[in-house]
Amino acid sequence: MPNSFETPETDSAQVSNLSQVDVELVKAEMVRMHQSSAAMIDADEVALDLSAAGQVRTDQLTTHESALGVTQAESVDMQNSAALAVRAGNVFINGRAGAVAAGSVEFGHARVGVLAGREVRGEKIDSVILLAGDVHGNVTTVMDTRGAVIAGLVGGLFAGILLMLSRMVFGRK
Repeated sequence: MPNSFETPETDSAQVSNLSQVDVELVKAEMVRMHQSSAAMIDADEVALDLSAAGQVRTDQLTTHESALGVTQAESVDMQNSAALAVRAGNVFINGRAGAVAAGSVEFGHARVGVLAGREVRGEKIDSVILLAGDVHGNVTTVMDTRGAVIAGLVGGLFAGILLMLSRMVFGRK
């Protein structure tokens, strides 16, 4: 049975090695987690193995078979992991992500919902929406940058027409 404890905010350790525990907050220079979970991690360097984290703020994040909620980092390396949202300078993802916003993104075999990046490279990338300045690799996307702009314009046009018709039908002025 995993232990449950909270690291006090004022207590900032240099290195936190966590194994088979559930914590609310971890604040340290370096955090290593194995088979553990944390609601929030604030550290210079984070390494997760078979772990989960709700919110992560770090300079460097490395994961292996882990799950993440919202991540903000300078460098992210995810191996066989999943993330809800990632915002970073450099990202390497081999796994799944809901939304990724980064300067440079490199994918192994990955699936992502929304991807926004200055430069995107990958062997095989499956995405729903891709917004990128420079793309290298085999990308399968439902909607690219041009498609996203067109969908936004068409959606706005139809919303305006429906609003105008509803005012005419219901007599609101």
